[in-house]
Amino acid sequence: MRNIYLDHAATTPMRQEAYEAMIPYLTETFGNPSSIHAFGRTVRKDLEDARERVANALNVHPREIYFTGGGTEADNMAVLGIAAKLQDKGKHIITSAIEHHAVLHTCEALARQGYSLTVLPVDKFGMVSPSELEKAIRSDTILVSIMQANNEVGTIQPIKELAAIAHEKGVLFHTDAVQTVGNIPLDIKGLGVDFLSASAHKLYGPKGVGLLYIRRGTKLASIAYGGAQEGSMRPGTENVAGIIGFARALELAITEQPETSQHLISLRDKLIKGLTALPDVSLNGHPQQRLPGNVNVSVERVEGESLILSLDMAGIAVSSGSACTSGSLEPSHVLMAMGLSHQRAHGSLRFTLGKSTTQEDIDYVLEVMPGIIERLRQMSPVQAKED
Repeated sequence: MRNIYLDHAATTPMRQEAYEAMIPYLTETFGNPSSIHAFGRTVRKDLEDARERVANALNVHPREIYFTGGGTEADNMAVLGIAAKLQDKGKHIITSAIEHHAVLHTCEALARQGYSLTVLPVDKFGMVSPSELEKAIRSDTILVSIMQANNEVGTIQPIKELAAIAHEKGVLFHTDAVQTVGNIPLDIKGLGVDFLSASAHKLYGPKGVGLLYIRRGTKLASIAYGGAQEGSMRPGTENVAGIIGFARALELAITEQPETSQHLISLRDKLIKGLTALPDVSLNGHPQQRLPGNVNVSVERVEGESLILSLDMAGIAVSSGSACTSGSLEPSHVLMAMGLSHQRAHGSLRFTLGKSTTQEDIDYVLEVMPGIIERLRQMSPVQAKED
């Protein structure tokens, strides 16, 4: 049986180059980078070299890079850190209805603590309206947090325009770029954001390491205590091996990005064309402004979980949305915010392609999908189409 992995938005396999770069720091080069003896100094030098390489890859200053335990922690650092730092100025935060829960749940937690929260709506493609953002900003607004590309439907937001609107009003801007760093062309300075989150395991690096970009001159409060690591912003001994692997994976991802994107877009468009040609299968997300490897569809009168299990039995790994909510029976908050009915949202599938995906893989998916859909519809208690 075939074994096809089409869930790269959840995680990617670590590339060999990153793994090999990490090995010495798991064995012989083991010193604590905070120690002042030779063992520690050696590791500290290599850690700072990795920071510089990451900064060079992203075209920012090394002092603007703070390593974290992943994208979720980076999101929390930005949102909670600004909320604490600027609470005397104001307590109003703006985000969007389709954010990853790392941002959305953090903002909701702040709302329960007395902060004011505005959650911007999106259109049927999952796009935030710049005019809606402009109307939402108040005199007490301290932060806008809107993701660069959605992890479920792949829609890419006009971050440069949104950040400019926030800055015109004197408001700081954070973007969750976990799905975009290394996957699309990225100019952090050109975007004009104050904070940006990224994660290594979304770009063929190791799990358990990410970063938060903090624009120089911008201050936020630390949300954890216990040490002076990462400029006192993220205390605790750094995951040196993970950071070294992250740096190598990021460098290669950015170098290869044009070629990889071309490969993924070709396969993505073939898969979209084939799937939407099937009866009552529709695309979710923006038809053009979407991630190169993202295909999210709704299959009417079929449960998404049944589709996932049937595809898994055929050797194809996909998902119904965010990996962080895959155990939930609730419909995707992203699809609901885009105006889909519960039935269509429950019948959603997310295919996310990667570097190793081939034409043959896509052909196989398109070969097995009609039979799977037909069989599941015959078994479905939902006989009538949606009005």
